[in-house]
Amino acid sequence: MSNASLATKPEQPSSNVSTTEPPMRRRRGVNREGLEAGRRSTRTILWILLAAAMVLYGFPFLYLLFTSFKTPIDTIAVPPTILPREWTLENYTNALGRSGVVASFINSIQTAVISTVLSLVLAVPAAYGITRYKTPSGQVFIMAALVTRMVPPVAIGIPLASMMASVGLADTPIALSIAHTTISLPLSIWLMSSFFESVPRDLEEAATVDGCSRLGALWRVVIPVVSGGIAVTAIFAFLASWNEFLFALLMTAIRSQTTPVVIANFQTQFGLDWGSMTALAAVYSIPVILLTLLLQRKIVAGMTLGAVKG
Repeated sequence: MSNASLATKPEQPSSNVSTTEPPMRRRRGVNREGLEAGRRSTRTILWILLAAAMVLYGFPFLYLLFTSFKTPIDTIAVPPTILPREWTLENYTNALGRSGVVASFINSIQTAVISTVLSLVLAVPAAYGITRYKTPSGQVFIMAALVTRMVPPVAIGIPLASMMASVGLADTPIALSIAHTTISLPLSIWLMSSFFESVPRDLEEAATVDGCSRLGALWRVVIPVVSGGIAVTAIFAFLASWNEFLFALLMTAIRSQTTPVVIANFQTQFGLDWGSMTALAAVYSIPVILLTLLLQRKIVAGMTLGAVKG
């Protein structure tokens, strides 16, 4: 009887299981909720910082743009107003109608394009050699490039102007392009070195197995992979030349003056012509904005190059 009753008696659940499982599940749920709350707060803080940065960087340009549509009296009004009281295109017609403005645009484009091409032609092989061969002299070279980037432009501007004048290149876009290359080349080498570092060597080895030389592997395999990085480097080199003022002031007179120098020379009998200056500066910003939009995909690909490795 006792054995039969024991056999038919249902088993009772263990007290240990009933007391331990629910607290563990509750703790896991609390941890997950805490992680999600932390992630949401982090995203909120990042969005707030991004919005603050957009306001800090975007407000000066918006103020410049609004000033370009003000009347001459409103541009010097005290206290100043953000939005123009009366919208007008007079500043644009005055700025673009001045003599030398169109020529300065052509000089700026020509100088920036030549400087960008020179920077890429010199930076790509230099960065490739430094990253692939890793010789002590290469490391010294890239450190020297960084040191030269730290030298103030005014320290080399006057000697460069004297050298260009001695070889008959004074007041020419070629001389100014070479001077701008000295600014953009160190940064271009550093950027391209980081992009080449993210390219696996296996790609080049596979290309050499298929019959490519080292130069052929660079041109057919590596360059297409780092095309986004080249676009990023080209943007920085172009901007370094497009926005440069000191070398343009020292090395140009009339024939090869760039637009930043022309903008600085907008004077009237009452002082600076702020309306025409802001109008020409707004127009001068258009090519850079268009170039960035056209190369947007390449820029994003270059900035994320090497972020994911598998």
